[in-house]
Amino acid sequence: MKINCVIIDDSSMQRMAVARLIQNTDSLQLIAEYSNAIEAKSGLKLKRTDLIFLDIEMPVVTGFDLLESLRTPPQVILISGKTEYALRAFDYNVTDYLHKPISSERFEIAVKRALKIHKLKTGAREDDNYIVVRGNQVKHKVFLHKIRWIEALGDYVKLVMDDKNIITLSSMKSFVSELPADHFMRIHKSFIINLGKVDRYSCRTVEIHGTLLPLSRNCKDKLADVLNNVSVPG
Repeated sequence: MKINCVIIDDSSMQRMAVARLIQNTDSLQLIAEYSNAIEAKSGLKLKRTDLIFLDIEMPVVTGFDLLESLRTPPQVILISGKTEYALRAFDYNVTDYLHKPISSERFEIAVKRALKIHKLKTGAREDDNYIVVRGNQVKHKVFLHKIRWIEALGDYVKLVMDDKNIITLSSMKSFVSELPADHFMRIHKSFIINLGKVDRYSCRTVEIHGTLLPLSRNCKDKLADVLNNVSVPG
């Protein structure tokens, strides 16, 4: 399991150091780097982020300022060269606090903590999160967290999942009614997506695992609002 992470730090050298640690960690996927909090806040709206490596001491808008401005922030590992920020850091319910310079051993401990929390958030008990669909005369137990998207195929729908695809006789309207509305959304007459699988989106498309899906104009604002303000599993 990989979790999407970003680095927010005004120091290019520090960003490079953290990026190197991330690249050497199989469980992390670096999706963006930002040199200031203003740029980061805009970027966070466009890409699903699970974890932020956030510098505290930045000009104009500090790391603490950014945290206070985010309605539903992802996990945060704060970074600072000053130990006196540590106590205040945990008032923001952060995952961990790293002191510069960051050792690989201490970084690994923080990441393991983030992974554990991520699994608790996204891996709600499988037995409570599945549907049963019929395909090729066989009933399939489909876990919701494995669904990437559902695609209309005439009188059938295709479930595109992490490990396989299933085609079943159903309309999109009846199928979407079986899915939890806080985790899935119909973005087009022919597509329903798992919100937790979205990597990025634009005004016309949604990208999931390298595939671009069409986004209806009347769904764009709703999708942006959901992804910016709601934490969803993937």
